[in-house]
Amino acid sequence: MEKAKLIGIAPQLVVKDVVKTAEYYRDVLGFRLINYVLDPPVYAMMERDGFQVHFGQADGDIVKANDQFRKIAHDFIIWAPEIDRFFEEVTGRGAEIVEGITTRVYGSREFVIRDCDGHKILVSD
Repeated sequence: MEKAKLIGIAPQLVVKDVVKTAEYYRDVLGFRLINYVLDPPVYAMMERDGFQVHFGQADGDIVKANDQFRKIAHDFIIWAPEIDRFFEEVTGRGAEIVEGITTRVYGSREFVIRDCDGHKILVSD
């Protein structure tokens, strides 16, 4: 039997304020809004260069990022071959840089952003 083809994957982050987070990803990271769900929004879908990230409204006031469960964890990874250009783009838009561009022992150049909800995003070339 031939395997079904997968055409994409989208991380879904739990956030306090869907609109605030969607606007951050638009204004700071350069994503575009695909759509909100309901009014007021409880879900948002964002896209950049064919890749998506989704946001779901938390049921309460507490939002936990992966690094609360594992110190060195990130919530997701973005691969950007033009890492220097992307770094300049997001820092120029006010991104909180947790760790500047660093060359890892395994050869990748990477940096880390903390978004408006405290989620850590690893950017790698």
